Amino acid sequence: MTVEKRTLKQALRETIWARQLSPEQMARVEADTVEQFVPKGGYVCRKGEKVDAWLGVIDGLVKMNNLSPEGKSITFTGLSNGSWFGEGTVLKGEVRKYDVTALRDSRIARMPASTFMWLLDNSLPFTRFLLMQLNERLGQFIGMVEVDRLLDVDTRVARCLAEMFNAHLYPGANPLLQISQEEIGYLSGASRQRANQALQVLEKEGLLKVDYGGIQILDLDGLRRFRA
Repeated sequence: MTVEKRTLKQALRETIWARQLSPEQMARVEADTVEQFVPKGGYVCRKGEKVDAWLGVIDGLVKMNNLSPEGKSITFTGLSNGSWFGEGTVLKGEVRKYDVTALRDSRIARMPASTFMWLLDNSLPFTRFLLMQLNERLGQFIGMVEVDRLLDVDTRVARCLAEMFNAHLYPGANPLLQISQEEIGYLSGASRQRANQALQVLEKEGLLKVDYGGIQILDLDGLRRFRA
């Protein structure tokens, strides 16, 4: 049975921030926003680029990361279906300070920066959404610093999976996460083999089940509290 993919228009109308836009505002969003296909391993956007759009994941999985001058990679976060990102850089009018690459074939929505700023000027609900978005993202990154500096790999993997159920940042999350062990490794800063070991530990704790094609989350609160 073939599952019909959401159109760009459907994806836009299902977002949290679109729910309280006026018909006129929604019409402009739909007219201005375009879709981009990014194959696995390709760049959604690159460090140093001039920012011309606010970005959303229609379908797929991407990671926000950077490379140090020595070639060491650091992943800031993963972004899945329904996630929107890059608003801080659009607001500041800066060049992008990170790369975003596709961990699998992905469909990306691109709202022009001019449309984004017009919504900010004309829609109070959209402004409120952005305040929440920035606050949630700040909390996410503070938590990541703690996890990276203080916690072991098993706990990092648990927190990485739990974070993908933040209802504001990842509204499209499903209890069956269609994510590979290699992708979990990328997002948690671990090798595929070490991520696999961590998943086995979490499975023995009854927090998740490793299924064919994904990870079945059994106890989300347990994942959030887990500490090896």
